[in-house]
Amino acid sequence: MMELQWPWLLLTLPLPLLLRLLLPPQPPEQGAALQIPFEELFSDQGPAASGQQPANPRFARWLAALLWILLVAAASRPVWLGEPIELQISGRDLLLAVDLSGSMQTEDFLVEQEQVSRLEATKQVAGDFILRRSGDRIGLLLFGSQPYMQTPLTFDRTTVRRLLDEAAIGLAGDKTAIGEAIGLGVKRLKQRPAENRVLILLTDGANTAGAIAPEKAARFAHQAGVTIYTVGIGADSMLVSSFFGTRRVNPSADLDEPALRQIAQLTGGRYFRARDSRELAEIYELIDQLEPVLVDQQFFRPKSPLYCWPLGAALVLALGLLFLRGRP
Repeated sequence: MMELQWPWLLLTLPLPLLLRLLLPPQPPEQGAALQIPFEELFSDQGPAASGQQPANPRFARWLAALLWILLVAAASRPVWLGEPIELQISGRDLLLAVDLSGSMQTEDFLVEQEQVSRLEATKQVAGDFILRRSGDRIGLLLFGSQPYMQTPLTFDRTTVRRLLDEAAIGLAGDKTAIGEAIGLGVKRLKQRPAENRVLILLTDGANTAGAIAPEKAARFAHQAGVTIYTVGIGADSMLVSSFFGTRRVNPSADLDEPALRQIAQLTGGRYFRARDSRELAEIYELIDQLEPVLVDQQFFRPKSPLYCWPLGAALVLALGLLFLRGRP
């Protein structure tokens, strides 16, 4: 449908008629106040120079009236309203912190019957989780020896998913700075005015770098109103081949489960253990249930300006009036 942004300008439509009725008529010409030498040189310049009226003054008046209507219509800013688009806004800020330390390249996960690294399994499962969070502001924090924000909090879930897929082992160092990651995540979440702030931290090790202890960072998160869900990733056992043959080892021996559990408890969250891709997917589905999308439906109607059409038509009519005025 069409809508006028400034409909009150339509009140100016009768203005030329009112001016014609209220103002006194123009007195007849008394002759030129300025004598032009060699006037005969300009005598053949057409009726526009000699003050003649157009051949069809009534038609010209109708064109002038239509021109005025088109100008007023353009000034009232007509727009075309498109179909309503639903905007789902929850007000929740959700930040994913993903470990990129060297141990995340351990291939102890099975995805579609293929042995993959912990990071590749995380990309697949967490990526699907990101796309499901319609209405949440999603951010991505990557950490190793140092944390850094890969993606600020945004409604653009597709971009967050793509940047997660582009993450690589070692981009942030080979060690694990869990406390620093929590500190940076809380700092970014605290800047937002949302009531629901959630940090999901996924790691496969213990805090081995950084100046901030994970417990201290968790207490700071609790004061800032941030809920932290921690996910410990890694299988309990796997077979490895060596010079002495095949043996079974625990690839998650370095996982500090007590510290991750304490972080979650201090902030009102929960700790989860993902030993394979199935458990990891179930964990993210459970987080979906614990932190459901709080949808506040709002509607937006795109607007396309239409003023250019009456304005263009007015320009064509103005050229037509000039042409009529110049005709003998």
